[in-house]
Amino acid sequence: MPLYRWIADTETYTLPVPMLNVVNGGAHAQNSIDLQEFMLVPAGAPTFAEAVRIASETYQALKGLLRERGLSTGVGDEGGFAPDLPSSEAAIELILEAVERAGHTGEIALALDPAPSGLFADGIYHLTGEGRELDTEAMIAMYERFATRYPIVLLEDGLAEDEWDG
Repeated sequence: MPLYRWIADTETYTLPVPMLNVVNGGAHAQNSIDLQEFMLVPAGAPTFAEAVRIASETYQALKGLLRERGLSTGVGDEGGFAPDLPSSEAAIELILEAVERAGHTGEIALALDPAPSGLFADGIYHLTGEGRELDTEAMIAMYERFATRYPIVLLEDGLAEDEWDG
């Protein structure tokens, strides 16, 4: 019996959804964005191949937007663009503009891996790119605002790895 049939019958299985890193900040880039990774999640695609196509088209639309605005199309350590932007929220909005431009609104959600351990010192998150400092409650409130306002389906490493109370 083929492995895929042993795992699940062919009528009900689902394939993994790729997550593609499109904007880098934090420790992965030398720019003004404090949060580290912003990813596309093409969860509305009917096949894995379509998910990759949708994400690729969105990545190219993002590159076009960056060029039009005179922003860097250089990439960070993990392959996402690393422009200087005024905030992490500006990065999210730029990505969603690229999703719309590529014609994939409703087909793509977002994932964030903020990796804020590098921002955390003395019980405070230092968002130097934005010129502000947040305590744990304010950091969580920021994520809640993002999740309410934007199609974010995953938040990985939202708080510093040693901040157990948070």
